[in-house]
Amino acid sequence: MEGLYAPWRSEYFTAETEGCVFCHITETPEQDNALGVLFRDTYCFGVMNRYPYTPGHFMVIPYDHVDAIEELDEAVWQQMSAHVRSGVRMLKEVLGVKGVNIGMNLGECAGAGIAEHVHFHLVPRWQRDTNFITTIGEVRVYGVPFEGVYERLKNASLDYFQISAF
Repeated sequence: MEGLYAPWRSEYFTAETEGCVFCHITETPEQDNALGVLFRDTYCFGVMNRYPYTPGHFMVIPYDHVDAIEELDEAVWQQMSAHVRSGVRMLKEVLGVKGVNIGMNLGECAGAGIAEHVHFHLVPRWQRDTNFITTIGEVRVYGVPFEGVYERLKNASLDYFQISAF
């Protein structure tokens, strides 16, 4: 495989967050804009993926630090599920995506990068968004800046996520 230098990802490898990054986001609401938080609700929140598969890739994460969905309270699971459905609608209507991959990698052996804290991924997809550089070169190219996509989704989030008073 060929190497491609991506110095903007160095932050991912050198970040000095104590403990779970999702718990850090939970505990620092004053940093929501810097951390890419889209919404906060009673049991969960939505946050942009800093290292997205495609532009607009975000996650729905419970405040509870658990590594198994079967340990989540039913109210938490229901709220997360409702926000995933709203998130799909937002991605389609705001970004004009033609499809969305929804997924959870439960456990490190299933591919979870942060296995200790369950979370949903919502990955926007467009027709022909995979090309030779991804399939042959194993490289992803993003045609839009992260901050612009975050601002569009953050501004639209109040219209899509029914937030409980908490």
